[in-house]
Amino acid sequence: MHVSDEDGVRTVTFDRPDSRNAMTREIASDLADRIEDVSHETFDALVLTGEGEAFCAGGDIESMAEREMSTREAYEEVRATFGRVVEAALTADVPIVAKVNGDAVGAGLALAAVSDFAYGVESASFGCAFVHVGLIPDTGGTFLLPQLIGLRAAKQLAFTGETFSADAAAELGLINESVADDAIDGVVEELLSTLANRPTQTIGLTKQALHENAGRHWREALDYENHLQAQAYDTPAHEEGVDAFLEGRPPDFD
Repeated sequence: MHVSDEDGVRTVTFDRPDSRNAMTREIASDLADRIEDVSHETFDALVLTGEGEAFCAGGDIESMAEREMSTREAYEEVRATFGRVVEAALTADVPIVAKVNGDAVGAGLALAAVSDFAYGVESASFGCAFVHVGLIPDTGGTFLLPQLIGLRAAKQLAFTGETFSADAAAELGLINESVADDAIDGVVEELLSTLANRPTQTIGLTKQALHENAGRHWREALDYENHLQAQAYDTPAHEEGVDAFLEGRPPDFD
């Protein structure tokens, strides 16, 4: 994969176009490293995208043919690779943006789901294809998809492995928007510009609250929300936001 850091944005590009950017365990581990290395102190956002005609065609089928691991070894392997990507993405304190430049299948679909924002080109196809190789959705698919699109729709996608369009993905809520192929760069750049003008630390705390509170009893969720809000009160971003409001000027969160 190719990684570039510019203007407060880390862009991770899957660069195996000949394999439609299929994901190996080694690539997943590297991706987790790249996400874990990003913090609000040095970055405003992280972008995931692909080189060529696909975003990510899912797991590398050829590597799946290796069957010498025990069930326990397979568990440890998956947890330390694809599972670690999800944990890194959910706990990253900067927003993650999936710029889905082409087909997103299997793990590729799950990467779009775990991102905080996802925009897909109109020509892209999506699919929860794990069932076609006798696997359950991983890379967080079994809990992310029901949260995003509902349990019944998640079952349909997971049980059938059917492919669907970017427009359908947007209607389901899997991506924020389906955009013309030649417009996606501009759409993502506009989003990144907006995020650069927002307090990244505050966004990180908000993301933490939303993910940690999913499924909690409302009393526990409210207490956790109050706890994080107390932390937000003590940030330079809050001080700057209040001062800017009182002085009648736009806030400067840099």
